[in-house]
Amino acid sequence: MSTEFVIIGAGSAGCATAYRLAEAGRSVTVIEHGGTDAGPFIQMPAALSYPMNMRRYDWGFQTEPEPHLGGRVLATPRGKVIGGSSSINGMVYVRGHARDFDHWAEQGAHGWSYADVLPYFQRMEHWHGDSGDAAFRGNDGPLHITRGPRANPLFNAFIAAGQQAGYPVTADYNGQQQEGFGAMEATIWKGQRWSAANAYLKPAQRTGKVRLIRAFARRVVIEQGRAVGVEVERGGKIEVIRASREVVVAASSINTPKILMLSGIGAGAHLAQHGIKVVADRPGVGANLQDHLELYLQFAASQPVTLYKYWNLWGKAAIGAQWLFTRKGLGASNQFEACAFIRSKPGVDYPDIQYHFLPIAVRYDGKASAEGHGFQAHVGPMRSVSRGAVTLRSGDPAVAPKIQFNYMSDPSDWDDFRRCIRLTREIFGQDAFKPFMKHEIQPGSAVQSDAELDDFIRAHVESAYHPCGTARMGRRDDPTAVVDPECRVIGVEGLRVADSSIFPRVTNGNLNAPSIMVGEKAADHLLGRAPLAPSNQEPWINPAWQVNQR
Repeated sequence: MSTEFVIIGAGSAGCATAYRLAEAGRSVTVIEHGGTDAGPFIQMPAALSYPMNMRRYDWGFQTEPEPHLGGRVLATPRGKVIGGSSSINGMVYVRGHARDFDHWAEQGAHGWSYADVLPYFQRMEHWHGDSGDAAFRGNDGPLHITRGPRANPLFNAFIAAGQQAGYPVTADYNGQQQEGFGAMEATIWKGQRWSAANAYLKPAQRTGKVRLIRAFARRVVIEQGRAVGVEVERGGKIEVIRASREVVVAASSINTPKILMLSGIGAGAHLAQHGIKVVADRPGVGANLQDHLELYLQFAASQPVTLYKYWNLWGKAAIGAQWLFTRKGLGASNQFEACAFIRSKPGVDYPDIQYHFLPIAVRYDGKASAEGHGFQAHVGPMRSVSRGAVTLRSGDPAVAPKIQFNYMSDPSDWDDFRRCIRLTREIFGQDAFKPFMKHEIQPGSAVQSDAELDDFIRAHVESAYHPCGTARMGRRDDPTAVVDPECRVIGVEGLRVADSSIFPRVTNGNLNAPSIMVGEKAADHLLGRAPLAPSNQEPWINPAWQVNQR
């Protein structure tokens, strides 16, 4: 079997790349180990806690015991289904801050500054915002972006509390001004999860140019320094799917470095340990692993206004039935309808703390708080300096890689999280929450000192599921870079990486939007096109950032 392009992974970036290549008339084969995304667990937005915890849809990765979290092992979900992690995520749509991309360019990712990537965000979007910055947004792309109805009074209480605490309100955090409190955006359209599979892959397949193959990608086949295909296991047999032009690895920031290493691309000594012949000695493969951590700060409600009243068999059945027949009601929302991006202290030039607000006190796995009616904020710092690595456990492709984030390994991480907790308590102490506030569930009002807060953080901090950075983009002469600014793997011809692995540094907020943007931009590089013309739109930076925290 041969095709012009072979893409490993039908995830956020892989689907976008396949769509644009097909649009240009190219033949594409997409390899995906997971199966169909049909069924309510994926397509119903409110059911988001289910697919992430189902082995059918999730690779089931876990970290090694994390040394700075008392040896805790954390889940690292990655989508194993068409749409990849866009089919199991929380559907939150955040581009990232303009300064994130300017930082990428400063780190050697030339052509990836905010001015360069904004046109790609606009190309991919079909924005349905009711207020915001139309000049910064796209209105005819494949990816529909909507806002929830904010019918629950707690959503607007959260935004009002932020304003009362002295923070700005932003009409559109994905537009000119990220900083502030406002409505959250989601990849939801007509009451359904609008994953990369729905937005990109299925329309691309309808062109007849994209063939989807269900198989397990073992390694990239490299002959005389050039990638010529992908070795897969399918139906118990091993075969090679050949690419006449290029191979694109878009398998996630966990599986992409694993596949590169199994193909002979990585730190030479590490590959030799596992009996793998070195094709390109790139020590950056698997290194630079980073993520966002968050805490769930929970509060008991004094009124029965939260979603807890539906957190029983009958309530869930009623929501599910309404959604099944009408695509409306509570089932049509991910319940993340209000959010905030703030700065932690004076001297920080753009937001470094993110909030997701939720009108129920519940864990991400769907287990509700024992206290009943409540609400919570997910809060965490955006730019931890801690770094980890993905390494091989074995030279056998069937064995999962070792994942070590080294979470909280820098003293600044602890200071950042203590700040997050104290700033959050102040926000929830505002008048806007007085009609709804009963008491703090967790950490609990008795937990006040640095040492007490640190104990709580160590025991309760969770991944926000934003791993990235394991095949970093940079200059071709940078020994720690894995791909150049055109996504080409340095040292191998005909091979590119297009997913969150290439991020030099994690962006502000959730990673689905910037991952899709990478797929969009990589497609232009694969097609040999000139990049879209840079934008001249200027982002807003708080003029008093040097002296004020808000």
